[in-house]
Amino acid sequence: MKKKFLKITASIASVIIILSGCNSSNENIPAYSDLSDNISKTNYSEMKIETQNQMEGNLTVKAENAVNANVSGKVLETPFSLHGALRVDGTNLIDKNGEKFQLYGMSTHGIAWFPQYINIETFRTLRDDWNTNCIRIAMYTDEYGGYCSGGDKEALKNMIKNGVQYAGELGMYVIIDWHVLNDRDPNIHKEDAKVFFNEISSIYKDYDNIIYEICNEPNSSATWEGIKNYANEIIPIIRANDSNAVIIVGTPTWSQDINLASDSPLQYDNLMYSLHFYAATHTQWLRDRLTTCINKGLPVFITEFGMCDASGNGANNFEETAKWLELIQEYNLSYCCWNLANKNETSSVISANNGKISGWEENDLSESGKWIRKYFKDNKKY
Repeated sequence: MKKKFLKITASIASVIIILSGCNSSNENIPAYSDLSDNISKTNYSEMKIETQNQMEGNLTVKAENAVNANVSGKVLETPFSLHGALRVDGTNLIDKNGEKFQLYGMSTHGIAWFPQYINIETFRTLRDDWNTNCIRIAMYTDEYGGYCSGGDKEALKNMIKNGVQYAGELGMYVIIDWHVLNDRDPNIHKEDAKVFFNEISSIYKDYDNIIYEICNEPNSSATWEGIKNYANEIIPIIRANDSNAVIIVGTPTWSQDINLASDSPLQYDNLMYSLHFYAATHTQWLRDRLTTCINKGLPVFITEFGMCDASGNGANNFEETAKWLELIQEYNLSYCCWNLANKNETSSVISANNGKISGWEENDLSESGKWIRKYFKDNKKY
């Protein structure tokens, strides 16, 4: 295995956020019809994100031996120190020990609207209390304040860089999510994607804890052939900088049509395909599709799921969620839950208007948050 080095800079990040009235939407159905009305209350240009890095010294460690020291000076094992660089073999992620491995954790909501959760103490709570080993950082591309639609590109990239930094310091894995949704077809902002992924993958070419998700949820008119054409331009850009990076490709119909990818897969190693489900909407028919594709050898990563319906709202269906998670465990699939935010919607795991960004207690969480936190805690594997 190629040895890489992970450079972790010990820093204190001060984030000053001026943000109010922001809103957004969720996945798997055409949404955001009310986005401009809901978010117009927020002047995105007034959102000020200042990052102050106070250098206390640089610590360079071998990626395969990354550790985290607690306040008492004891060395703690972390997910990354235990499992190191990952690769795809058949339908499984394989760790540095040659063993099957599973990533699991939370996905942020759009970082343009909920930047407060890109915070080392947030990530620490998710690792130490929720027992997760992965964080997905969702950067919307086309919605209000999105990377390709008038958002502050440098501020958004800085949040991603901070998130990668914090994940690295904590020995967690991190997914950088190019969150296609309203743009429908990833080719709409392909040129922006090329520049973004070239810059980010060149910066983090020596970081083995990063996974690239190059298009969240192609939908509507987006075809699998069009997605493949996009991927065939983006993947070589990333691989030119990091030849071993694990890359995830979204599939049509809000990342439900993995059968199309199974019938005509891309020709790259270390590649996975995303499936998204919302348990109150996507039931046995989609689980059957997943089973068929896995049995045909398709490597699938569930980069987003919710316990509610596909709008991100409605009642939770924990019975269907349990069936999904049973299947996930049966096939050793990796998975991330949507979403880490305090938005007033069912899928957000923090109670609406709760201002805490870490150390949440039971009464700080929504119904969704209480359920998924318990599941993570009861199923710790790393």
